[in-house]
Parts: sequence; C-alpha cells; structure tokens
Amino acid sequence: MIVHLIDGTYELFRHFFGLRRFHKSDPPLGAVAGVLGTVAQMLEGGATHIGVATDHVIESFRNDLWPDYKTGEGIEPALRAQFFPLERALVAMGVATWPMVELEADDALASAAHLAAEDHRVEKVCIWTPDKDLAQCVDGERVVQVDRKSGKIRDEAGVRAKFGVGPKHIADYLALVGDAADGYPGIRGCGAKTAARLIDQHGSIEQFPPQILGQNMERALLFKDLATLRTDEPLFRDVDELRWSGPTDSFALMAEKIDPRLAPRIQGLAARLESEAR
Repeated sequence: MIVHLIDGTYELFRHFFGLRRFHKSDPPLGAVAGVLGTVAQMLEGGATHIGVATDHVIESFRNDLWPDYKTGEGIEPALRAQFFPLERALVAMGVATWPMVELEADDALASAAHLAAEDHRVEKVCIWTPDKDLAQCVDGERVVQVDRKSGKIRDEAGVRAKFGVGPKHIADYLALVGDAADGYPGIRGCGAKTAARLIDQHGSIEQFPPQILGQNMERALLFKDLATLRTDEPLFRDVDELRWSGPTDSFALMAEKIDPRLAPRIQGLAARLESEAR
C-alpha cells in the first residue's frame, strides 16, 4: 500500500491565494472546497490510505522556546475563518484528520510518516508538502516528499541535491541558514553553501569543533531544536486507520454549503468502493 500524508494548512493557503487570482472577492469556503477537491482527486486516482494534518492554531510549543517564532498574526480573516470548517469537513468526508495544537501540522506529518514506515505492508509514504522541514523525514525512495505545485518528487538523493546535505542533517542545515517562514534567523555568516560544507566536514552541529560557532553554539542548538520535527505523536495504532471507507452521514449536507458538486462526487467514490469490495 501507499500512504499519502497531506499538509492541510499548506493546501488551504494554496487554494485560498490561488482562488484570489481569479476572483474579486474571497469565496467564504472556497479554499475548503479546493482542499476537499484535491483529496477527492487523489481518491479518484486510486489513493486508499490518506491522512491530513492541520494547524488548529498556528502557535505551538516552539513559541515558548523562541519568542519570534511564527504566529497567526497577520493571517487574513477570510482565510482564518476557513481553518475549523476544513477540519470538520475532512472528518465528515471520512478522512483521517489531525488538528494540532501544542505541536504543528509538520510534526503530525513527521509522526505519521514514522508510524507508517514501521509497517512492512507500506510500500511507500508520500508526504505532500514543499516545506523544507519535512525533508528530514525522507528515507531512501520509500518515504518521499511530493511538491504538488511543481510535480517534483524528492527522495533522499533529491534532498541531497537540493540542500547539499542528507535528510538526517536537515535540522542542522536549517539551524545554520535559518528559516524566515518560521521566524528564526540562523547563524550570521552561514549561507547555504557554508552550512552544507560545515556539515559535510563535521557532521551534526553537536560535533562541530568549538571554534567553528564560538558563542553562537547555544543559539545554533536552539534553532536546531526548533527545526527538528517531533515523530512520537501517537496519531494511530494501525495504518489501516488511514484507509478511506466513505463519508459520514453528515457529509452531504455539509458539502452543499461548501460546493454542491462535492457530495455526488464523493458518493460516487463510495459507491465504487462498495462495488469493489463485493
């Protein structure tokens, strides 16, 4: 089986700003409809096991570690208003959904990938997000990162080609170069090439000779902690909990308010699933 793990927050943002290019106003649940349509398209394409992680709130435990870490400040009200409806709609659609509060959606994806990869029945785990943080979860050609927008699939060789380091050193790399999207600056003087060279020479930041980072060592280790995704969240016990078996009874009514085309589309998928099971 192939397990598909989707960054629901990224998809919501992607659809929201994608719609804005074609509309003079923001459709109230337009981005939610877009995400559900994307999931439906994956099911139509043969996907059987799907999980979606969302940021129920943007803030996480990392804000306690670094005050400048990203927050929900500045998110447009029309977009923020679709966070909770997306989660409710996904659950009604019958999709395994993980709304994160203390942790981030990225941590949920990392935890789900770790759990799924432990199951010998799983042939491949596809993490659907371009977020560079998730590159640390890539493992050979079995756990890969998929960028829906570009269509690129990044395996372990692809991670090394892009960043100059392997997946196990992505957190070290991000600690040195920083991540503007997440709100930490990295270490002054450490650009991408310098970071990759230092990691290639010395390994993890903890192995750097003291003179390399000097007084910046403590800050670098803090940033590495921020960049390191947590993989121990017990999101499911069995990977078959991610198998889509059809929508709940509440989905049809909910879908009417989001996009009337969704209900018959999902009902058709459920009918096909039932027919195949006979």
